[in-house]
Amino acid sequence: MPARRNYYLNLKANYSQPRLVPEGLRQELIEEGLKYVAMKEATLPAIDANYTLEIIEQENKDWWPTHCEALRQGRGDILTGEYREDLVYFCQDGPYSGLEQQQEREKHWWALIAQPGVTMVWPIVMFYGEHTFFEWKCVDDETHETIAKGNVTWVRRGHRGGCYLKTEQLTFYRDVFAPDNLLKLITT
Repeated sequence: MPARRNYYLNLKANYSQPRLVPEGLRQELIEEGLKYVAMKEATLPAIDANYTLEIIEQENKDWWPTHCEALRQGRGDILTGEYREDLVYFCQDGPYSGLEQQQEREKHWWALIAQPGVTMVWPIVMFYGEHTFFEWKCVDDETHETIAKGNVTWVRRGHRGGCYLKTEQLTFYRDVFAPDNLLKLITT
């Protein structure tokens, strides 16, 4: 049997469990997330000798902790900024195309997974060129029940390209639509 691995080895922060990321680093990751969103180019950059899959993979590894922190803090502005205008998003309710079709639905999802008293964790994350695969779950801090879970693949062309294809399987156990008081907590 192969040895178990730490999926966060050599990444800036570990989001595999609650309470592993210090406060100062959390704010730094939000600032980096804003910086990465601003680097996205209007045209999807070519993969070539100047922008190789190795560079893109490293940029995706650098981006990953900023994405996790943006979700934990309900930063819908950053999360939406990670997508390209021509995003294709496959999930149970999809497919969605562009940035408007999934917007209302995703806002409810973000509100539920970032609600006070719930912590989202990503026990598994893997990178291959422009592909990032991860599994996630949201755990109630008091009861320790899983309230939602899923697995996702992003096709992200590094900081310059952003995410142009997202596939997701997600399951919500308690709620599917967030109440207004939780929706108001999401930054848009």
